[in-house]
Amino acid sequence: MSTETAAPDAKAGSSDNAVRESQRERLLRAAIELFYRDGVAVGANALCRRAGISKKSMYELFDSKDALLEAALQRRIGDDAAFLLPPPDFSSSPRARLLHVFEQLEAFATSPDYRGCAYLVTQLELKDPDHPASIAAARLKTEHLEGFFRAEAERGHATDPGFLTRQLAVLYDGASSRAGVGADDLRGLAVATARTLLDAAGVTD
Repeated sequence: MSTETAAPDAKAGSSDNAVRESQRERLLRAAIELFYRDGVAVGANALCRRAGISKKSMYELFDSKDALLEAALQRRIGDDAAFLLPPPDFSSSPRARLLHVFEQLEAFATSPDYRGCAYLVTQLELKDPDHPASIAAARLKTEHLEGFFRAEAERGHATDPGFLTRQLAVLYDGASSRAGVGADDLRGLAVATARTLLDAAGVTD
């Protein structure tokens, strides 16, 4: 008899979990889009309208809008890394792999929706290095992009891998920022500049 009464409850719980997971996914997608397009000041009402959920549901899923921003950055890094970094079957050449990032940056920056590096933009808008989302943005950039730069610089026997990593990070952030505000067209610029840095650092094919 207990088994008979438990089955409907289990089904109901599973259905509730599926609804919450769907709401969470829609909210994260909306947050990724709106925080990048409109900035971190975008309101909870706009986020909820875009996701098709109530504000009550939003705050049941996330403690605050700040927590949602942090989760959105965590979610988008996978897609960004998959776009920017070389795929598994790409060349094993460290030089080619490093240049690939800047080729992808040049391609991404041609989009009319491009607003610059999402992680740097978040840090600049928040103006608070101790904000959880600022900390997350800095960590994600360090782990996924600068970590890649450092690993390939070492594999390519750069004369000073740490310094080259910093140079490439400055180039990436500077180029993405200028393109994000419409101050420059990166086509033919970012890759050429990266190539010059790699030449100076002794990273050859």
